[in-house]
Amino acid sequence: MSQLEVEDLEVYYETEEGPAQAVDGVSFELEQGENLGIVGESGCGKTTLAKAIIGILPDAGYINNGSINFQGDDLTELSEPERRRLKWEEISMIAQSAMNSLDPVYTIREQIVEAIETHRPGTGRVESDEIVTEMFELVGLDPERADDYPHQFSGGMRQRAMIAMALALEPSLMLADEPTTALDVIMQDQILKRIGSIQEEINSSMLVITHDVSVVAETCDRVIVMYAGKIAEEGPVEEIFNQPYHPYTIGLKRAFPNIRESDQDLLSIAGYPPELVDPPQGCRFAERCPMATDRCREEEPEAHYENGLRSYCHYADEIDTELRPYADESETWRQTAAATDGGVEE
Repeated sequence: MSQLEVEDLEVYYETEEGPAQAVDGVSFELEQGENLGIVGESGCGKTTLAKAIIGILPDAGYINNGSINFQGDDLTELSEPERRRLKWEEISMIAQSAMNSLDPVYTIREQIVEAIETHRPGTGRVESDEIVTEMFELVGLDPERADDYPHQFSGGMRQRAMIAMALALEPSLMLADEPTTALDVIMQDQILKRIGSIQEEINSSMLVITHDVSVVAETCDRVIVMYAGKIAEEGPVEEIFNQPYHPYTIGLKRAFPNIRESDQDLLSIAGYPPELVDPPQGCRFAERCPMATDRCREEEPEAHYENGLRSYCHYADEIDTELRPYADESETWRQTAAATDGGVEE
């Protein structure tokens, strides 16, 4: 049995226009000690997915269907006290909005010590303080600053404090939502390497939610590409970034610079994701896809398996033989942009 198994998960948000399908039929597995990246545009559902796993959806959000099995327990059926028991000790989260995640009326030390003593009742204050010092040194913060309040930290320092708190209890699963977004590249590299070494020591897993594909390439074994609440493609990092089968993944790849190709022509994907209150009936990427046909707009694609990848595209089996050269051409995406409102200009 995998450490984490998400099956047909549906998460909705109540809105004035009606329920919005933020996560729609998502299924995947995460093995013990494995790192899985989740990438996609803002609003694709990746952060909502993490919040559903750890049980911190906002009041307007709810799980409509599906299961989240963690080490044999279905998290959707646990009581609130049982969820609190798992939080921080077994599952921790490095949130993107560090200022909103830290209590403004308590010092950073008090918040980390509270988490330690709540989940490890036998831990004394001296030992807890030692853990705080170790964690601050780990993330590059002066341990003497542990007695400061969140508002006395810069954005990057608050983010590092959140990482220290998430690692304090050595959880078996970490949910990292843009874990290095406020850090400079040197500190980002140091922290990612340190998190990796800690993972090896305790054999923990990590779910990395990010828009930065370089973070996924450096830290993850597999990656899921999400689009408009659904999985577009999943597979090993190397295969996804080198030979993707879904047009959306190909488009994302063309939107990021490659240091090995100095003359690479960067492009953005024209248009916008669909509204999730009333999503289209076919492939959700069809209106922005340069290879879409009437079938794409009418039928939802089923999973296609090739080279270890799971891709949801009607024409995935034709990518290698016919469509990849076309999809890799800059002009292909420019023509689509020219015909789409809000597209890029030449």
